[in-house]
Amino acid sequence: MPGPLEPILSLLPWFLRPSKLGGPRSLVLGVTLGFSLSLSLTGLALYARDVWKESLRRKDERRTVEIRSGDIVDGVEGLIGNTPLVRIKSLSDLTGVEILGKCEFLNPFGSVKDRVSLRIIQEAEDEELIHPNTGSCIFEGTSGSTGISISGIARSRGYKAHIVLPDDVAKEKVQLLEALGAEVEKVRPVSIVDKRHYVNLARQRASSFGRVTLSSTIHPSPSPSSPTISVPPSQADLLVSTTPAPSQPFTDPPRGLFADQFENLSNLAAHSEGTAVEIWKQTAGILDAFVSGAGTGGTIAGVGKVLKERTEGSVKIVLADPQGSGLFHKIHDGVMYSTSEEEGKRRRHQVDTVVEGIGLNRLTKNFSEAIPFIDDAIRVTDAEAVAMSRHLAKEDGLFLGSSSAVNLVACVRLAKKLGKGTRIVTILCDSGTRHHSRFWNDEYLRKEGIPVSASIDSILEEKVEDD
Repeated sequence: MPGPLEPILSLLPWFLRPSKLGGPRSLVLGVTLGFSLSLSLTGLALYARDVWKESLRRKDERRTVEIRSGDIVDGVEGLIGNTPLVRIKSLSDLTGVEILGKCEFLNPFGSVKDRVSLRIIQEAEDEELIHPNTGSCIFEGTSGSTGISISGIARSRGYKAHIVLPDDVAKEKVQLLEALGAEVEKVRPVSIVDKRHYVNLARQRASSFGRVTLSSTIHPSPSPSSPTISVPPSQADLLVSTTPAPSQPFTDPPRGLFADQFENLSNLAAHSEGTAVEIWKQTAGILDAFVSGAGTGGTIAGVGKVLKERTEGSVKIVLADPQGSGLFHKIHDGVMYSTSEEEGKRRRHQVDTVVEGIGLNRLTKNFSEAIPFIDDAIRVTDAEAVAMSRHLAKEDGLFLGSSSAVNLVACVRLAKKLGKGTRIVTILCDSGTRHHSRFWNDEYLRKEGIPVSASIDSILEEKVEDD
């Protein structure tokens, strides 16, 4: 009686049938055929995956902007987020790695900070810490971009804005702040431990806005006889002050809110619930690494956490750090340190770099959240960032700011490590329009001893260091 395998065995040539080979040879033949079949199927699966990825890329290239009937947003806040993801053609072609940039410079106030500023203000409103159209004011210490975002959103929602920033930032930022109606206070750059540091001064200004401090983890609590409000645990670190209640009943007194982007975890939440989700959808979950600088740490913490969770830890989270920042050594050596801290090398207080918006020499709450899942850090010099920005303008028509250039230098270095066929996503934080007087001013750069070039050959030709 024929067995169940007889139809299959009948397909084999007569000299390969088990009855002709004997038991041991049949076993060897079976193993060999099974191994060959496995290799063939694996090869087909890999080929199918590559074809699918290429079809997705081509589909993205063919996609046109879709205008839908009745697609109207309510106010300027409706324009924040849902930014495009662009393939950086020159860098992708040069490296063989798909390098994608999240175009945060297309937000209405021109930077990734729009997301954070809106989230901070919305959460303060939800907790009834501030109310619009009451003369209330939002205070922040910033190197520019967050202040611009806060000023624009504050105006659209019925608040004033008071922005404290270093006096050596690009003058275009100050001009834009003033155009948006913010009260601008420029101060000399000093260490964060100095009470005259722009962040500390913003906190002080918020505190003195009202004679009574409603909530603060830094300043003394109000006396029992003073008016107060109950601050929810989620906002326990926020500083909110108020003036005495007006004589007119049922009217909220003006309040001062210290936004505190460095320590306020609404920053992180804006990216974990917004930026990260958008990146995941836009890439269909196909990515090998995420690269970001850290100014407050909110972006790399919020996006990194979500991508790590959704890829079960397979995606690499990489910090791009400008010269003068101590975060590179914090990730690699566990110590916050920069070579510019050595005696005689420092040119300015804070982070010693022409790059604005990223780099830290202290730990913030937001960045502390990111440390457990950052896999690597890449140091980028001012000269490399300048060269990358000029290359992108010349080869891709992308006019980007300094922090975006730092991110993309790090992407190229990482691409050489990961190898061809992989995919890296990064943040294009802002455009070059707010960097004309410094980062995009060749004369200024030469006076500072920073070479100006549009060649990235030295970055591309670097030898890849083993981990």
